[in-house]
Amino acid sequence: MIKNLSSVILAQNEETKILACLKSVSFCPEIVLVLDNSTEAVIRIIKQFQKDYPGTLKIHQHSLNGDFAAQRNFALSKVSHEWVLSIDADEEVSRNLQEEITKILKNPGNVNGYFIKRQDIIYRKLLKFGETGHIFFLRLGRYDRGRWINKVHEVWQISGKTGYLKNPFIHSSHKDIKEFLVKINEYSTLVAQSWKEQGRRIGFWQILLYPAGKFFKNYLLKFGFLDGVAGLIMAVMMSFHSFLARGKLYTAYLKDEKNP
Repeated sequence: MIKNLSSVILAQNEETKILACLKSVSFCPEIVLVLDNSTEAVIRIIKQFQKDYPGTLKIHQHSLNGDFAAQRNFALSKVSHEWVLSIDADEEVSRNLQEEITKILKNPGNVNGYFIKRQDIIYRKLLKFGETGHIFFLRLGRYDRGRWINKVHEVWQISGKTGYLKNPFIHSSHKDIKEFLVKINEYSTLVAQSWKEQGRRIGFWQILLYPAGKFFKNYLLKFGFLDGVAGLIMAVMMSFHSFLARGKLYTAYLKDEKNP
């Protein structure tokens, strides 16, 4: 087991996914779990995992309140080791990535953070194209060299030198269309709220053209069609997400005008 690494996991009610996530980071000597009003079923699974986990498992109940960056920064404040691997409860660290991280952290040199490729699986299909086909996130870093910013679509800003790892982590998202729609509705509301706080305005042409352009870019220009039906569903749903976020922002300003 590597000595200087904490894994941070944000979770809510991923009852069917949390155990696989926990097992995938069991090579870390410390796991910090931040739970957002998780159900008793999720907590039971975590407690069962804890019985066989040889490291330290810290569990914190902390409401998200629509701010993912604040949630991740809260988690950073609870770690005990120099390096932090940050993932979500619907993600898993592949075996090859575990080995790569273990090897790199034996002699990290002056690098303060690493970007890791995320591979999305939707309806048992690994997406190789489209919006998520080639996407990297900074998920491994020294805990004291940066902070998370942005309430939604949060980014870990780390000072100093960064690098890229070769092996991916796996994101198993949305077991069905219903779950996908629920997530899109939640995230588009948070995005619209964030834009409104920034004073951003939206008009007719942006609501009409941006979602269509997003679909064209991801499905055609980024070859999302090569992922078959799963690629089509992903492109349509993410385009719908962009439509909802803009539509919700527009209607939020209408409500303000009606109730000054």
